[in-house]
Amino acid sequence: MSNPKNIERTYQLAKERYAQVGVDTDKALKQLAKIPISIHCWQGDDVGGFENAGQQLGGGLAVTGNYPGKARTAQELRGDFEKAISVIPGSHRFNVHACYAEMSGKKVGRDALSANQFKNWIAWAKAIKIGMDFNQTYFAHPKVVGGFTLTSEDPAIRKFWIEHGIRCREIGAAIGKALGKTCVTNLWIPDGMKDTPADRKGPRERLVESLDAVFKQKIDKKYNLDSVEPKLFGIGTESYTPGSSEFYIGYAVSRQILLTLDAGHYHPTEGIADKISSVLCYLPEIALHVSRGVRWDSDHVVTLTDELQAIAQEIVWGGYANRVHIGLDYFDASINRIAAWVIGTRNMVKALLLALVAPIDQLKRLEAEGDYTSRLALMEDAKFLPASAVWDYYCQTMNVPAGDAWLAEVKRHEKDVLSKRV
Repeated sequence: MSNPKNIERTYQLAKERYAQVGVDTDKALKQLAKIPISIHCWQGDDVGGFENAGQQLGGGLAVTGNYPGKARTAQELRGDFEKAISVIPGSHRFNVHACYAEMSGKKVGRDALSANQFKNWIAWAKAIKIGMDFNQTYFAHPKVVGGFTLTSEDPAIRKFWIEHGIRCREIGAAIGKALGKTCVTNLWIPDGMKDTPADRKGPRERLVESLDAVFKQKIDKKYNLDSVEPKLFGIGTESYTPGSSEFYIGYAVSRQILLTLDAGHYHPTEGIADKISSVLCYLPEIALHVSRGVRWDSDHVVTLTDELQAIAQEIVWGGYANRVHIGLDYFDASINRIAAWVIGTRNMVKALLLALVAPIDQLKRLEAEGDYTSRLALMEDAKFLPASAVWDYYCQTMNVPAGDAWLAEVKRHEKDVLSKRV
């Protein structure tokens, strides 16, 4: 483990170096501590949920790997998450899918869910003093008929899923009210077609009607914020998705609800960073699902890529920290699942730190002056400023391990807890 005095000494040197380019690192760290990341529950159990054991995902979703120690119960999942956040700096949130309802021995359909099936989640979040977000679950269910939910030609199928959406918004509001922290409730559907459709219009018209029915009831935004999430394609829906980017941008702007930009839901070479300032010209707030697609929407653990840094830069440099709800979305069962949570979240926080300690004021001044040569030179030189020293100091001030010392704690948990799960 790094010596605390050495971390302090190194930070002071880094602080002086950053000051030379007009960056106040103390101020940056205070800002960083105020930006929560909504960490997704489904990394901890491979998107299994607690409705039905062994239910197949489908709907363009697939989890690969069989690393031992998966959470089998809600209690185990909560415990694993507590271990994860114990080594992640900052104060973050927990993002729950509707399929993680706890039935307590009484089966409740998705069209009849209430806050009662999430009372344990709420009590736990309150006890550890974190906020929660919520996701409607339109996959892994017998009523995903022919791959369709809210766009189905069958009115009974649409009615079932509309009721599910209505119930989820009520649950989101109950979560927000109970915790005193606004809940973002996200809607994503897997609907689409594997091969070329003859009718692209019909499903989209039905989707508009279904969404309007889901969002008809007015809910206090103090407690719940609604968001809709587009997708380019998925397994089994390679040729057509009614809920495309263009569709949901139009819907979100016209209804003034949040748009969720998922980093894996676009063309493999298309990033979401540039979309942030674009849609925020027309929407008061948006949500993000930060992921890492490899060749397709495969949802790999978030790493400190150029794309991740570009996302953080748009949020920080655009002054959008209070308008963008940052969430993660990946599921890797090939490695220790708690480590996957930690690596991805720490990388998201690192990317935000790098954006916060960049000499953005000087960069913007040079740009305004038309001195693009100096802008490029400074932008590149800034990449070699001692951010790692600032990161280690931040971890130390947040009472979590600096460097890679966190891994020993996760490995210890694997030996003492995860290895005993059969």
